[in-house]
Amino acid sequence: MNRTLAATALLVFTASALAATQVSASALAPEGISAPPASVATGGGGGGTPPPGGKGAPPAAGKPRAAKITVSATQYKILYNQCRYADTRRARRQCRHDVRVTYRIGAFNENLDCRTYSGITVCGTLKLNKRERRCVVYLVKAGLSSRRAEVECYAFV
Repeated sequence: MNRTLAATALLVFTASALAATQVSASALAPEGISAPPASVATGGGGGGTPPPGGKGAPPAAGKPRAAKITVSATQYKILYNQCRYADTRRARRQCRHDVRVTYRIGAFNENLDCRTYSGITVCGTLKLNKRERRCVVYLVKAGLSSRRAEVECYAFV
């Protein structure tokens, strides 16, 4: 129920932001020239090379596994807890497994991308499903930053 209410509120917000964005873009363009379309940056789709220990072929016999990424205890807790926003039980289980395999607790990692929006803190690359990626595209077109859109769609859609 809370997720439904939050998603509805988010959609109402974005609908009003989309209308305001269209008006401001047309007002900035010189007369007779239409404004160029805004580029849309999305991320977190999970493409490319799988993380160490993630899905993919296991290392060949006799070869050591890739070193784990060292993060602070707080960062590790954020990474592990953000898995609760994955939309299926299988996705949550896989997310937690990937965190255990990829990261280890040690020193603070300043290269880990952490951000907080709407009271939700996430770190690293988010694996978004198709519906969540569509949500990100929509929100970015409506004027939200791609980083915020990822967090909002991952947690509330």
